[in-house]
Amino acid sequence: MADRQAGHADAPRQCASAVVMVRPATFYSNPETSDTNQFQRAIPSSAAETLASAHAEFDGAVDRLMQAGIEVMVMAADPLADTPDALFPNNWFSTHADGRLLLYPMAALNRRRERRPDALQALLLSHGYSVASVLDLSALEQVDCLVEGTGSLIFDRRTGLAYASLSARTHPEGVTRVAQALGYDAVIFQAHDVHGRPVYHTNVMMAVGDSAALLADGLIQDPAERARVVDTLVASGKEVLSLSASQVDEFAGNALFLDSPTQGPCIALSERAYKSLDGRQQQWLQRQASPLIVTVPTIERLGGGGIRCMLAEIFLPKAAPRLAMPP
Repeated sequence: MADRQAGHADAPRQCASAVVMVRPATFYSNPETSDTNQFQRAIPSSAAETLASAHAEFDGAVDRLMQAGIEVMVMAADPLADTPDALFPNNWFSTHADGRLLLYPMAALNRRRERRPDALQALLLSHGYSVASVLDLSALEQVDCLVEGTGSLIFDRRTGLAYASLSARTHPEGVTRVAQALGYDAVIFQAHDVHGRPVYHTNVMMAVGDSAALLADGLIQDPAERARVVDTLVASGKEVLSLSASQVDEFAGNALFLDSPTQGPCIALSERAYKSLDGRQQQWLQRQASPLIVTVPTIERLGGGGIRCMLAEIFLPKAAPRLAMPP
């Protein structure tokens, strides 16, 4: 593993410059996920008001990312499917530099309806991206072997590592299956909030960039496991910023390192998350990447997911241009 952790010049990019986002057709606090998502909160408002707020926050996030030079491909949610969490597409698919599209097993029945690989591939193709093959792991739902995409898994693509905090939505066998398919080493651990509940998705407590990482290491209660995760990050060349449990509650861990063609390294996080960081932490973050701060309070409170959950990174190769036929 040491050789892989050192990285290689021809290794895959860690930070994407393109993302897919899904504009919701419906939006409310999903009753099928509330038992395991401790971040969901009810907000007294009408369905129309809630959806309008979600649309305004979504559109503002799209605009902010595009202004920073990130390519944003927007897919509309299926209006007939009633998928309140459709704006969190990173849970049902991931893309990879070898052209693979992975589809993941998900816990909630209404979230499984979010998977629309044909519509996704049509969107990607229209933007010049090529899908070489599809690995569909959704059949693992039949044996409750769940792993919800880059919610459950934090990939360090340059060093071939997949970090995963176990929960009802992140099964060790599911993590192992994905890691084996990608040729990655799995770094599996257990993390709990201050009430002793498992952290439902790894991406609410951890983010990994090229040379920096955010980690709520205090949520990993076993000292040996905590040291193993931190040591692995450091050995792979990461400078680690420790987050507190209260900062995780403010979505500070739910961030995504990106690579803008015009602005260079940047990190998407919410206004709520950024404000939870103290001055020293904000300065540290600014040294690592330009903060792309978005305002998504309705989405965070009702949906229980933040800006990182809203972004599905695209690492696919560009499709070869079609040659015009001679007249």
